[in-house]
Amino acid sequence: MINEVDLFGIYVSPLLICMISAFFLRIFISKLLLKIGAYKLIAQRPIFDAAMFISLTGLIFHVFARMMTAISNVLS
Repeated sequence: MINEVDLFGIYVSPLLICMISAFFLRIFISKLLLKIGAYKLIAQRPIFDAAMFISLTGLIFHVFARMMTAISNVLS
């Protein structure tokens, strides 16, 4: 289990950090897909964007959990 992250004395949920990271990454990827014209091939852009956000959040959370586990193993 991942514990809260201490940011300058404020405890923050790791999921919140992952969601904020996924939000900005989704914006970057959306601009990139718009620039190369890939959104022309997608019928429902809002559904695609929501699915991309959820997938990115899960991926970042998984990587974050692996990093925290590796760090705790090294420290103990």
